[in-house]
Amino acid sequence: MCCKKNRGEVRRGSAWAMVTGAGHGIGRQYAERLAELGYNVVMVDIDDNVVQEADIVSNRYSVSCVAKVLDMATTDAAHLLHTWTTEQGYEFDVVINNAGIFSFCDILNTPTERIERLLVLHDLTLTLMCRLYGEDMVRRGKGRLLNMSSYSIWMPFPGLALYSASKAYVKSFTQAFAKELRATGVSVTAICPAGIATDLYGLSKDLQKFGVKWGILMSPKSCARRGLNAMFKGRSIVVPDWWFRLFIPICRFLPNFLIRPLRSFTMRWQK
Repeated sequence: MCCKKNRGEVRRGSAWAMVTGAGHGIGRQYAERLAELGYNVVMVDIDDNVVQEADIVSNRYSVSCVAKVLDMATTDAAHLLHTWTTEQGYEFDVVINNAGIFSFCDILNTPTERIERLLVLHDLTLTLMCRLYGEDMVRRGKGRLLNMSSYSIWMPFPGLALYSASKAYVKSFTQAFAKELRATGVSVTAICPAGIATDLYGLSKDLQKFGVKWGILMSPKSCARRGLNAMFKGRSIVVPDWWFRLFIPICRFLPNFLIRPLRSFTMRWQK
């Protein structure tokens, strides 16, 4: 009797996936889960530790994992990566645009270089990745794209203007692009998670563990699994964990008399 397949599972080594920002955090968990499901994985990251991580994932799941060290926060990153993968002969069934930069700082205190890098990475690079790899997928008649948005799009809090606005673009773009690709065999999904227990926010390991324990933060592994499940279902937007969905109306209409004391309290963490 055959075992029931997990959602998205393929014959081991028969398909390729690519994850950006795959050297650590959520991206690392995306790569590991895809390898577990049978995919060969191209793992892209600015940090050269991705080479060692790719070896670990490859050995653990007996698939091919290829590391690519590349800074995705440059205007030509998507074109460089697409040219390289095409020359290598890779055809992807799954592409995950996960690479990201977090910024919690008032705009007038944010270096212009950080503004440029964040917007290029979150919006320009992601859009071009969808354009280039989406065209390849449509030509083949199949494929799945997964984009990382954020729960912060419903809470434009002072200090998050840059980050939340860039992630709002991701959600809006994904929804419209998914409709454009309807009936092509290619799906596009945006996941909008709340806080994740990673080093992205500068939280200590103890605070990360505390947040996961009390349900304030989600583990990277859980986020990756939920994102992939939504992607394989063909959903265009997903907010993981039902209780966070309940708070969206509250976040959107948070009154100023509550924002002011919250802003004063959180100013110490702006950097």
